[in-house]
Amino acid sequence: MSDQAKDERAPEDIEPAEASGERPQGSVDGDYEALVRLLKENEELKDRALRVAAEMENLRRRTARDVHDARTYAVANFARDMLSVSDNLRRALDAIPAEAKAGGDAGFKALIEGVDLTERAMLSALERHGVKKLAPEGEKFDPNFHQAMFEVPNPDVAAGTVVQVVQPGYSIGDRVLRPAMVGVAKGGPKAAATEAPVEPGPVNEQAEKDA
Repeated sequence: MSDQAKDERAPEDIEPAEASGERPQGSVDGDYEALVRLLKENEELKDRALRVAAEMENLRRRTARDVHDARTYAVANFARDMLSVSDNLRRALDAIPAEAKAGGDAGFKALIEGVDLTERAMLSALERHGVKKLAPEGEKFDPNFHQAMFEVPNPDVAAGTVVQVVQPGYSIGDRVLRPAMVGVAKGGPKAAATEAPVEPGPVNEQAEKDA
């Protein structure tokens, strides 16, 4: 129908909605539904974006932690092997009688000094890489860092105190390379109620599993 024909229609032939300039109800309902759908999609997209941002932040933190652990614990297995070498050097020094050390010739004394310097240099190198010695004599027994080998009756020392170190332990970062093997006092004043009873602590193998 041409515009002229449309304009020539009788007033009674014009639809009420068209005459008033209003849009049909069905069209309004459709627009409202489309708006609701778009708002819902917008909320879903915002929620998805927030989840992706959170996942990326968690990934960044995990990566930073993994890099830090790699730097800190990369030498764990090597350091553990070097501790055995250090132990053997110490055993060799301890096996020399005091009389032999005092009465030996200059060459023998130089040999002893060389072994001692080698042990100290090795431990110093390990320390530069984060390895710390655990010599807890006089400290409270901690099963996370110490391994109880025996108990020593001593009424003058608080129960649970390390009174003898059989073999020093070593840690790297917050992990134990080797627990200190110790003797623990018993028979003295009881520990506080919040303190756990002293029992032999198992060797901490966390470094071996994570390395």
